[in-house]
Amino acid sequence: MNYPNIIVKRIEIAGVPSILMRPKEKQEKYPTVIFYHGWTSNKDAQSFRGFILASLGYQVLLPDAIFHGDRGRVDYGAKENAGVFWEVVFKNLEESDQLIDGLIRSHDADENRIALSGHSMGGFTSTGIFAINKLPKTLVVLNGSGSWQKSNDILVQTLGIERAERFIEIDKKVIELDPMKKLDNLKDRPILILHGEDDTVVDIGPQKEFYDTLKKQYIRQDQIMMSTYKQLNHFVTTNMMEEMGSWLEKYL
Repeated sequence: MNYPNIIVKRIEIAGVPSILMRPKEKQEKYPTVIFYHGWTSNKDAQSFRGFILASLGYQVLLPDAIFHGDRGRVDYGAKENAGVFWEVVFKNLEESDQLIDGLIRSHDADENRIALSGHSMGGFTSTGIFAINKLPKTLVVLNGSGSWQKSNDILVQTLGIERAERFIEIDKKVIELDPMKKLDNLKDRPILILHGEDDTVVDIGPQKEFYDTLKKQYIRQDQIMMSTYKQLNHFVTTNMMEEMGSWLEKYL
């Protein structure tokens, strides 16, 4: 799809196929948003959201995760592939430093104005990266979770997964990387959380607990905010994108 006044490029950074969008008006350095897609989605499916953000003046990177888009696929509905969800998230975290470095070195990203965001699995990813990397300035999470262990327990229970040896190893890594265990790295950094109250895919409970726990540690309460949407399931709405735009204008 062609977008007026927006430059769209298909690129690779450190072997990660991505879409890069930016305003046609040249800037020396671009405030940059890295937006991660959800489970079963891909970079192309997020391109309109990328266009909205680029239209607001930001450079936007939409990367494909492993087993998604140009990087292949799995049977997403198979119970035996439930652990692959976390393998994808872990790989996103592993690749994040190279993506950020590549944007700064080769794509004119302003290293002091980088935001992380994502929907669903992308919300898990962006929160996980924000918790281990202090360079990004702000975080916007759409229908994701910063309480990985609690969300994982719900996933296991919902799907009736038996914790075989492989899944036990995944559990250990989920606990190790859980943003709830890295609150000192998160406090007093601008975070916006957006979530549907009737989300049947990513239960809102763990995310509320994450928000409530983290907010207590903030000196400036206006730097962390959670907006919930009544009668909304696992979707991104126009209102969410509007809130995201206002947040980025203020903090990026």
